[in-house]
Amino acid sequence: MAAPIMHAQLAWMAHPQELAERMAMLSGDLWRLQAHTWKRALGVASEDPIRPNADDARFADPVWTESPSWDLTKEWYLAFTHHIQDMLYDTPGLSAKERRRAAFWWRKWLNAVAPTNFFWTNPVALRKAAESRGESLRKGLHNFLADLKAGNVQMTRPDDFVVGENLATTPGAVVFRNRLLEVIHYAPTQPRVHAEPVVIVTPWINKFYILDLVPKKSMIRFLLDQGLDVFITSWKNPGAEMREVGFDDYLREGVHAIVDTACRFTGAPKAHAVGYCIGGTALSMYMAWANRHFKADEVPVADWTLFTTLVDFSKPGDIEVFVDDSSIRYLTGKMASKGFLDGKEMAASFRLLRSNSLIWHYVVHGWLYGEAPPPFDVLYWNMDATRMPYRMHAWYLRELYLHNRLVQKDALEIAGEQIDLGRIVQPLYAVSAEDDHIAPWTQTYKVNHHVSGERRYVLSSSGHILGIVNPPVNPPKRRYWVADARGGESAEAWQARAEERPGSWWEDWMAWLKPRCGALVEARPAASKAFPQLAPAPGTYVRES
Repeated sequence: MAAPIMHAQLAWMAHPQELAERMAMLSGDLWRLQAHTWKRALGVASEDPIRPNADDARFADPVWTESPSWDLTKEWYLAFTHHIQDMLYDTPGLSAKERRRAAFWWRKWLNAVAPTNFFWTNPVALRKAAESRGESLRKGLHNFLADLKAGNVQMTRPDDFVVGENLATTPGAVVFRNRLLEVIHYAPTQPRVHAEPVVIVTPWINKFYILDLVPKKSMIRFLLDQGLDVFITSWKNPGAEMREVGFDDYLREGVHAIVDTACRFTGAPKAHAVGYCIGGTALSMYMAWANRHFKADEVPVADWTLFTTLVDFSKPGDIEVFVDDSSIRYLTGKMASKGFLDGKEMAASFRLLRSNSLIWHYVVHGWLYGEAPPPFDVLYWNMDATRMPYRMHAWYLRELYLHNRLVQKDALEIAGEQIDLGRIVQPLYAVSAEDDHIAPWTQTYKVNHHVSGERRYVLSSSGHILGIVNPPVNPPKRRYWVADARGGESAEAWQARAEERPGSWWEDWMAWLKPRCGALVEARPAASKAFPQLAPAPGTYVRES
């Protein structure tokens, strides 16, 4: 946190002419703001010289504009905030990455000291306290103490949902289990299903049921209703005993295990693989591994689908503020002492990327307004954090985020094979999200530059989660852009020719996937004699905390 800010300060001191120019710009804006202050003080109408960004909801209440005193509090805060941010982004003599890091950490501080975050400088909190005769303060104290006990600013209450009761309720059976994962096979909802199975590799940084929330949002139920035979990974929540589990193990005992289980269960020669986020990155490695490990006609995956997946980590989005030699050394040292990375630490890092909406919003509404957070299945899932084994996560951070070796030909050796994404010839369907700050779509698009075979690319509206958990509804709530991808074409060029469609990309995916999944056969039960039920869905690993 300190290093990039210090670097920025030293850089400005070393460039006095540029600093003088910025101070002159600030002085001009402050004169305009002073004129606005005098007009408001005299009761004269005046347009705000500085407006909040379009996505900044902190000052949405009319009191921040209608009341002269609160309007001026807002304007002076925004004036200094915007100028500091602009200066940091324009710091002379620093790399673009260092500028972004400095701006990020300053922005976190500026967000923390916003007048909306404190009772005596938040007119909405003062009004609610007066109107409720102090009841909002009593409830706010109760919420504060509950968060203090939980060690977290809670976005929803932990007793709002129960996995297996009102989340992850799609019927099925655990048909395979090892030390890393349970494989869940879902019971069919149609009398006949496509002969070849669909296997979904979920990220192990969260639990699998993001794809099986309440029934109307469940991608699993949607796929079953389409007549597909679905298997999914439910990863073990590791403790210190799994400290030496590496990425090789996740590939062999995880990705390959579910592909092999699905093929043996169904008797199909090939499966159709889907990977989400880091699960997609692992699937990409598996596809490169399988195309070298097996003969061309024996690769057990016929085609693959990626959801918001990075393979090129050169510009990984906002998360790059945490990625440098010293940060990774510090983090791996912490993991080495415990044997794992605590899921709460990773969740806190992701929340910090959007601190106003994911932290301070809940502080203000919970502590200052006394409001209980509404039940929200996605936020409950987001708080249901998992741990990372030391060896696997240290390797992942170093080799992919720091050195970006996945896109370098044969630079990585995984499970005894050198990895080259260019060996992948199976058809690819890749989906990204327009507002994704974890896997920016212009970066996920680059998978098309590294793999062979036909490629279809889709850009969904919304973000990392809601861009994927995006069921068809009428009238449509979202939209997407779709077109086949061409090797060497830029993301912007692809978007310029892509077709924009209203609704959910799930329907386009089904039009692409279902014809590839074989003829219709009699539906198979969730478990069989060869693969008996080890536990009913959602299994046992998902319940581990």
